Amino acid sequence: MTYSFELPLLVLLILTAGGAIIVKDLISAVLLLGSYSFFLALIWAWLGAADVAFVEAVVGAGLATVFFLLTLFRTAPADTRIRRPRPPVVAVFALPLLGLLLLYAANDLPGFGDPASPASIHVSPHYLENSLADTKTPNVVNSVLMDYRALDTLIETVVVFTSGVACWLLLRRDPE
Repeated sequence: MTYSFELPLLVLLILTAGGAIIVKDLISAVLLLGSYSFFLALIWAWLGAADVAFVEAVVGAGLATVFFLLTLFRTAPADTRIRRPRPPVVAVFALPLLGLLLLYAANDLPGFGDPASPASIHVSPHYLENSLADTKTPNVVNSVLMDYRALDTLIETVVVFTSGVACWLLLRRDPE
């Protein structure tokens, strides 16, 4: 197995996440988080989740970065500096321990593309075999999103709409 593309992308993802935590300026943090979101979109695309990659690129790397920057440009320069207290000793030891525990637990996950994984055995065959008969939609992805998981998609749409309204309320110009 070759890691010529995956490993550098993962390193960039970790560096941008860590950099966003460490920097002392909010504008730098926003730009680093936009880069993090872009690298995450590349990872989603590499994993074959083009729809998730597209949403991550548009919303995470694009809109969120623009809205954060617009909000910061409307604040005083003194308010864009981050003042952090020292982290508690428990967090310094507990968070790396939690990360190691999660990495250990990840060994039990099925391999990438494993045809014997639970999703490939139980869920996917049902959708592939029954989606046309159940939904009269030839596209399986559309039938899953709009018929089998319509309530979930509706709630996601409500969340995106609410976020858009909140951004509009934050960024609107006050009448002078």
